[in-house]
Amino acid sequence: MANLRDIRRRIKSVKNTAQITRAMQLVAASKMKKAQDAALAGRPYAHLMAKVLGPVAGRIVDFEHPFLEERTTATRGIIVVSTDKGLCGGLNSNLFREIPAKDESVKYITVGRKASQYISRSGRGLAADFTISDSIHFMEVKAVIKFAIDLFINNEIDSVEILYSSFVNTLRQDSRLVPLLPLTSIEDALQELGIDSTNTDDREMNYEPSAEAVLKELLPLYVRRQFFSMVQGAKASEHSARMVAMKSATDNANNLIDSLTLDYNKARQAAITQEILEIAAATASNG
Repeated sequence: MANLRDIRRRIKSVKNTAQITRAMQLVAASKMKKAQDAALAGRPYAHLMAKVLGPVAGRIVDFEHPFLEERTTATRGIIVVSTDKGLCGGLNSNLFREIPAKDESVKYITVGRKASQYISRSGRGLAADFTISDSIHFMEVKAVIKFAIDLFINNEIDSVEILYSSFVNTLRQDSRLVPLLPLTSIEDALQELGIDSTNTDDREMNYEPSAEAVLKELLPLYVRRQFFSMVQGAKASEHSARMVAMKSATDNANNLIDSLTLDYNKARQAAITQEILEIAAATASNG
């Protein structure tokens, strides 16, 4: 009977685990939906930017801006966007595999505790670490990109790249290393954002105080918008990966419960059979 007690104890333990993983699966699914909705809600902003940025860029020839400055990339700055928590399958490990080999000329800015821990343990140059909540407040994102832009403007780094998990669908998240600064051209910047600069308002527009001044203000908005979009995708990837991982854990727990229940029934049947045999043997010996 001790064996039966052990099996019952294991079944109870696995059931408790299954309840936890199921709850985490549902929470992750809800957060993933919110992250996707937030990304979709930002599209009108991108379209409005296209209506302004496309035409004004087409009016200006030989426009100079620090974001468009061509440099010899001596020192790279890489923003690594990871998760704060685990239990999201191989999302972070796949992301970290895309980190370049250890190089003193690379400075890292991390978003998420997992990236901060990885960069610190590996002995790479950590310039700063940030955390961003699941609700993705704009000021949190702005603080990260402002830090990177300041390093770039002050010539402490010669490029800014973003390493993050791009959300493709519920079952697929791709690790991407995307260059952000310097921008190769206005047209390439629009194309990277998914904006068709030719599909804009045909009406004549006047820019005050000048087209150059307007474009000077719009380029930082573009950079912040692009980074914000990547963070939204990374959050959607995190919640999606966690939902899938917790579903797999729940399914495995349920399968284990079925297997343990079968073992329990077999052990119980064997114990009952043994008792019957012992009673029959005792009866025969007394008869």
